[in-house]
Amino acid sequence: MRQRQARQRSSACRIKLALYTCLALLAAAPAALHAADDGAGATGGPAAAPHPDVPPPPAEGAHTGPVEEPADYRMDNFRTPVPPTLRGAKVLSNDQAADLWNKDGAVFIDVYPQAPKPPNLPAGTFWREPSHRSIEGARWLPNVGYGALNSTVDASFRANLKELSKGKRDAPLVFFCLKDCWMSWNAAKRALEYGYTNVMWFRDGTDGWQELGYPLAEVKKTE
Repeated sequence: MRQRQARQRSSACRIKLALYTCLALLAAAPAALHAADDGAGATGGPAAAPHPDVPPPPAEGAHTGPVEEPADYRMDNFRTPVPPTLRGAKVLSNDQAADLWNKDGAVFIDVYPQAPKPPNLPAGTFWREPSHRSIEGARWLPNVGYGALNSTVDASFRANLKELSKGKRDAPLVFFCLKDCWMSWNAAKRALEYGYTNVMWFRDGTDGWQELGYPLAEVKKTE
């Protein structure tokens, strides 16, 4: 009798566990679809380009040595190891970036992409854009670090750089995002191709900034 009751309890537990697993998978499905949609044309990047919040899992047999600098822009997998160089730009260490910031001369430009509005929100749902924290005094130009920009984002990036540099092509411009984030590499490379000659890439971005013990401050996006 006790054995039969134990088997019944065990069977019931397995059924409950299966139900919980199904519910968890159903709850995760919208997030997975949302991640696949991030970076769509409205943000300036290709539809397959995800928002770089979570690094992708390492590929089996992936190369672990220094990353070679590509000839063109990075188009996907933005949260992966980045090269140590960017041709035509100066790569800044954490300390070098802090020295520049303390001298109050260079323009710090955060290119972390803006979180997109979740698709298929119920009618009447109020959507508030998440706040963004960055280096104090930095200008936030979201979505300009994708590998391909639509004409609207490209024109906005050009106009903002012209304003921030006060029309001087040799103005010191520091581009950053996160550690191991190709978006700042792309944005700095794009600024070089626009004709700016004093481009700097803060490779570790806000992660490196916090490693130095500096706090982050809430910033608003630059329209």
